[in-house]
Amino acid sequence: MVASASKPLSALRWLGLAALLFGGIPALLGLIGGGYPFQVGITALIFVTLAVSLNLVTGTAGLLSLGHAGFFGIGAYAAALASTKLGWPFLLTLPLAAAVAAAVGVLVALPTMRLISIYFAVATLGIGEMIHVTLLNWVSFTRGPMGVRGIPPIEIGGFTLDGVVGGYYTAAAVAAIGIFAVHRLTHSYYGNALRSLREDDQCAAAMGLNPVRLKIEAFGVACAIAGAAGAVYAHTASFISPDSFRFEESILILAMIVVGGLGSLPGAVLGAVLLIVLPEVLRGFGDFRMIAVGMFMFLSILFMPKGLLGEASAIALFRRQLGSAWRGDIQAGWK
Repeated sequence: MVASASKPLSALRWLGLAALLFGGIPALLGLIGGGYPFQVGITALIFVTLAVSLNLVTGTAGLLSLGHAGFFGIGAYAAALASTKLGWPFLLTLPLAAAVAAAVGVLVALPTMRLISIYFAVATLGIGEMIHVTLLNWVSFTRGPMGVRGIPPIEIGGFTLDGVVGGYYTAAAVAAIGIFAVHRLTHSYYGNALRSLREDDQCAAAMGLNPVRLKIEAFGVACAIAGAAGAVYAHTASFISPDSFRFEESILILAMIVVGGLGSLPGAVLGAVLLIVLPEVLRGFGDFRMIAVGMFMFLSILFMPKGLLGEASAIALFRRQLGSAWRGDIQAGWK
């Protein structure tokens, strides 16, 4: 009885979130005026997707990755080269970008997943720099520092979405799919298994789990979502270069999930939105706006070390408000 009553309520809440993302926010951006607010919205949604994907690896599984922007770049270049050289449409370049980024992620994860703590972080830092240097110097394939120009706009079902409004809705759709996928993963037995690795992977192995396989799977899924975000970026920006996928971007994505709350899905979304939108809101302060952003990050970590919306409160929110799968009288796990 509880399950049957809570399912429609859960669906209504998800529909409400979708209405906000696809209706309320675009209406607000339209009232603000011009195409620039929509461009900021596209950027925020791309980084929301990246933050959510990194949160699966670093927040839930406990693997500190410092090269996430490299897989973002692989997805962007896969989509850009497939569309400009092969003429592939967006509906083909999007899954291609996700697949290529996931394949590269799994390939580089195989020799590194037995590393722990800072050693894994340094390994991913090196991987991210290797990807950036490859994109920068493989001129015959990636055009090096000249970048890839003339990337065609998003086209779906014969309709060309070449404006910022169409780009916003596409970025919102990809972000929503990424959020929902990570939500289903983290709020299941699989998510609990990943958290057990974060707490003590040796204990998890003693309980019958395979830590290496779980880490590789989580890393591959995170890279796939980052690659999809790269495809959206390539088709909405129409131009990409290696400068967009540097170490600084990896640190920015990491800062988003730390400020929002490690292991917290809504925290990752909130952190990404704040660190993208806040500098734009404070643009009138000139160069001082970055001092204000830095002060906000410093104070948020100082007074809220678990993040603006920590993992414990986020899990309680999801289990209480967005589904009955975790309630006491219902079997936990996938529904």
